[in-house]
Formats: sequence, structure tokens, C-alpha cells
Amino acid sequence: MLAYTEKLTLRPWEMIEGDVQALRAAGFSDTAILDINQVTGYYAYVNRLADGLGVELEAFWAALDAPANPTSQDEAQAP
Repeated sequence: MLAYTEKLTLRPWEMIEGDVQALRAAGFSDTAILDINQVTGYYAYVNRLADGLGVELEAFWAALDAPANPTSQDEAQAP
């Protein structure tokens, strides 16, 4: 499934029927494959829309990127 979503995200022009057949062979139903495809496409759409409009991430997301264990004294000091 992850190989399918990666390919659909990064190289959608290379998608072939065999990609869907591989998911079926791995045990995914047609409904599950449609779900995988739609969720992947939705995230691609929303991210491109936000990037195209210059939408900034909310402060909450930036806080998640902060180092959990600061390595420098500046980062280790409390505000």
C-alpha cells in the first residue's frame, strides 16, 4: 500500500493497472483500494492548495518540530 501511495503522490503519470492489481493481490478489496486512492489524492490536493496560496502552518505544528531534547545552552534555557 505504501509503495502505491508513494508512486501516486510522486509520479502519478506512471500509475498502471498493475499497481491496482498488486493491491488486490495483497488482499485489499476494491473499496479499500478506492479509499487508499481517494485519501492519497485528497492530501495531495489540500497540500497543493495550501502551498499555492502561501498558507502558513499554525503555531501548533511548529511546536511539534521543536527539539525534544535541546542540545545547545540557548535551546535549554527556559523563557
